[in-house]
Amino acid sequence: MEIDTHKLIIIGSGPAALTAAIYAARANLKPIIVEGKKPGGQLMTTSLVENWPGEKSIMGPDLMLQIRDHAKSLGTEFIPGNVIKTDFLKNPFTLWTNRDKELKAHAVILATGSSPNRLGVPGEEKYWGKGVTTCAVCDGALYKDKSVIVVGGGDSGMEGASFLTKFTDKITLLQNIGHLTASHTMQQRVLNNPKINILYNTTITEFKGNDKHVTEALIKNLKTGEEATLATDGVFLGIGLTPNTAPFKGQIELNKHGYVVLTRNTQTSVPGVFAAGDVHDHLYRQAITSAGTGCQAALDAERYLAQQKIV
Repeated sequence: MEIDTHKLIIIGSGPAALTAAIYAARANLKPIIVEGKKPGGQLMTTSLVENWPGEKSIMGPDLMLQIRDHAKSLGTEFIPGNVIKTDFLKNPFTLWTNRDKELKAHAVILATGSSPNRLGVPGEEKYWGKGVTTCAVCDGALYKDKSVIVVGGGDSGMEGASFLTKFTDKITLLQNIGHLTASHTMQQRVLNNPKINILYNTTITEFKGNDKHVTEALIKNLKTGEEATLATDGVFLGIGLTPNTAPFKGQIELNKHGYVVLTRNTQTSVPGVFAAGDVHDHLYRQAITSAGTGCQAALDAERYLAQQKIV
């Protein structure tokens, strides 16, 4: 059976993907979204969002459903499933999903995002988005004068701890080895700040709470074996992110950390394949910046398809 070739397929369903779909649908590209294994992206596990323009305070899942409805109302088609394999070596491009579905398109936007690295300890999943999070910039303002824990001695941890000092002086930073690994400048910013207390050789072994929110973390000194309990109002994990690019390896250029490399604007190393959001952005990692690059990718895809006389 012959497979229909679509003008544009967007892989992912977070702010970048949905914004791309809105712009693409308005340009009559009839976009197809392959939603992925976690439809809606990271905001689906976030509580209050208070930095999205026009929304003073909104729950993350509510925001994503609004944007999804917007994209759907313009004619975007949503396909459930996760892309597990791609062929970008020839156009039309081919995608395969975990539901045995084969798709073809003249242009593709990669908006698969990145996944925060987790500790993998008891209580982490239960309290994810309920006081356990990764983004201090997103959620820091919710913890004014409260006790918080930051996990991680690299740049991500340093950035998070430093940002939180704008709101509280009750910050405990946990590093699982005997020294910090961030850049010298970032280290000095934390080491010289009296609002931040550092516990070395220490990690969290369990999160506990009242079912609605985390209230304490069980910690362990990996050198001495000593265990203790830290009362806390929030925990920020700064142990890195992993870009969701496994299906694209060998098909487009990725950097040493697995992020998509852009050659010009949102163009990847393969003409006709574009990228938006955290799948290439390891610096800003905000919903609004992801949405902005989603817009850019859709405009770039529209121009590409016009040049190919496909639009």
